[in-house]
Amino acid sequence: MRGFVVESVKLDDSDIRILRRIAGDGRISVQALGDAVGLSPTPVARRLKRLEEAGIITGYAALIDEAALGFETSVFVSVKLDKQIDDALSTFEGAVAAFPEVVDCWLMTGNRDYLLRVVVRNMTDFEKFLVGRLTRVQGVASIESSIPLRRVKSAGARTP
Repeated sequence: MRGFVVESVKLDDSDIRILRRIAGDGRISVQALGDAVGLSPTPVARRLKRLEEAGIITGYAALIDEAALGFETSVFVSVKLDKQIDDALSTFEGAVAAFPEVVDCWLMTGNRDYLLRVVVRNMTDFEKFLVGRLTRVQGVASIESSIPLRRVKSAGARTP
């Protein structure tokens, strides 16, 4: 396999194997990771440090089953603002950052300005969030909600 160049970092086959392995198990030990990718622990540790310093590995996290915590409803919410100027974007983004129900927020191209993934216990809680919080954010012109039936794929992050 050819290497990939990510900004100023060249990734070789070993780097790619490391990324793929830790994407599936971020808690793997350096020893076990080395065994899995065919390197000893010291070069694996050096490669991990280089990938972290380059900003390719941005952190390590546990994957949490939201439904197991009682948050059984996800809703994708598209938001259009009345103005697409810096102040309006900042105001909206600041408000959304304070809402624990919003677990993902993307600034979008197209006919909507933002796409949110809102996670709540049930539709009653979603209605409370929508009517009591989101619609009250200054600058929100329109909102469209979509309810997913089931997740078909979840890769976490794409690796080479």
